[in-house]
Amino acid sequence: MKKAWWKESVVYQIYPRSFCDSNGDGIGDLKGITSKLDYLKELGIDVIWLSPVYKSPNDDNGYDISDYEDIMDEFGTMEDFDELLEQAHARGIRLVMDLVVNHTSDEHPWFLESRKSRDNPKRDYYIWRDPVDGHEPTNWGSAFSGSAWQWDQKTGQYYLHLFSKKQPDLNWDNQKVRRDIFDMMTRWCQKGIDGFRMDVISLISKPEVFADAPTNGGIYGAFDAVANGPHVHDYLQEMNREVLSRFDIMTVGETAGVTLDEAKKYANSQGTELGMVFQFEHVGLDEDPKVPYKWSTRKMPLVPLKENLTKWQLGLDGCAWNSLYFCNHDQPRIVSRLGDDSDQYRERSAKAIATVLHMMQGTPYVYQGEELGMTNVGFTSVDQFRDLESINAYHELTEKAGMDPADLLPKIAHKSRDNARTPMQWSDAPQAGFTSGKPWIDVNPNYVRVNAEEQMDRKDSVFHYYQKLIALRHNSDLIVYGHYQLLLAEDPDLFVYRRELDQRRLLVVANLSGHERKCEIPSDFAKGKVLIQNISEHDIHDGKLAPYEAYVLEV
Repeated sequence: MKKAWWKESVVYQIYPRSFCDSNGDGIGDLKGITSKLDYLKELGIDVIWLSPVYKSPNDDNGYDISDYEDIMDEFGTMEDFDELLEQAHARGIRLVMDLVVNHTSDEHPWFLESRKSRDNPKRDYYIWRDPVDGHEPTNWGSAFSGSAWQWDQKTGQYYLHLFSKKQPDLNWDNQKVRRDIFDMMTRWCQKGIDGFRMDVISLISKPEVFADAPTNGGIYGAFDAVANGPHVHDYLQEMNREVLSRFDIMTVGETAGVTLDEAKKYANSQGTELGMVFQFEHVGLDEDPKVPYKWSTRKMPLVPLKENLTKWQLGLDGCAWNSLYFCNHDQPRIVSRLGDDSDQYRERSAKAIATVLHMMQGTPYVYQGEELGMTNVGFTSVDQFRDLESINAYHELTEKAGMDPADLLPKIAHKSRDNARTPMQWSDAPQAGFTSGKPWIDVNPNYVRVNAEEQMDRKDSVFHYYQKLIALRHNSDLIVYGHYQLLLAEDPDLFVYRRELDQRRLLVVANLSGHERKCEIPSDFAKGKVLIQNISEHDIHDGKLAPYEAYVLEV
């Protein structure tokens, strides 16, 4: 297998608005991130993935960009960014930018021109259509509720927005759009950044025929009708030729609706498109199959989870590359979904989940606070939400779909993206040490017990466990590149698998349940060396696994 620095790296995602506030306005910023680089260096990560910091009116927390080559005022200045990049590089930490080019803000100069008239030179930079029988051109729904089409009174047409109506979709079929995007990307690479995480990149090529999509029991046509379109690979190969292949960078595509076969194209080992992709099958397994929405309080089921992760481990081995993640800015906290977020087992289950993920083949991603075992908040009121998706879904499903608010609220509270967006918990000081002002979103009340300062001082903390997992990966080709084999596939509690490379083998064992389980060590691992375990005093050879116990053996 061809080696690469980004395959051997561990990536840390920063959501700037919630990471560290340097000026007391309640909003995280670039100077705040720079002030915490030594913390990240101590953790041991190699790469920062920085969620968008570009100029934006902030309708969707920065994913609605009005200027790709300037910085949002709340986050600082371009000089602050340059300082962050320089200081990160000085510590051996690379920096990857979020690239959001499926859509722009409706305040981007391109769109301001596009909506002026039907014959404006920028009109074709976006996707405009006439009404069909007096209504929207198709039944497609926005990811943030409502129709994906917005009527423009001035020019008498609809424009397409797969997300907020303030996020009009770019027309990638227009070569001028692609040229302008590639030029912008090139300038960022020349500035010295180390790669791109590409937002919803599987959506850039729209269908050649716009037709209604199945509703699958929902109000609008299914979102995946526009995923993995007819020219998406052509456009990414063009991007690769024009920009990506000219620099030694890391690329990862967020690919909604991706299949295993499609992923082999996006992240092919020939390197003609992207380095790796994010797929979403595994993080959707706790959805309720009886309703056409993601909102649910279900626990993530282990047997389907093992089956799915194994499918991707085996399916991409040797022909593409996996990205390994449970958490990001769009996902609730994994300890609250798969582990136990009570005080009794929160730390142990966080360590067990991390063990399972970080010992797989692929590049692991740590989302801010995941290394502390941060949990969901437990929202009790719609007023606590700041996330457009959560707020819109609550109103649409109660007002249009007739759902019971008392039944719906706990489901949205459990799955809301805001669970990931509460401020980073630095200490037990007011506002968790995140800000000296009033934070833009409430801090999780458990910060007095769950915070970085306390964990860095305690050797058995989640932080130090992550530190050890990361160090193990840095020193082992077996962990990075080894082949994967699942054991005990149908066991509802145990996640057990092997890794193998050049006659060296690993056994990864985790009990992801709240009760004790029997688990005999296979005979060929009887004399294995313990690489890491989350209950240090336990003799693993007694054949018993405590609740949420995990360990790794090497032969």
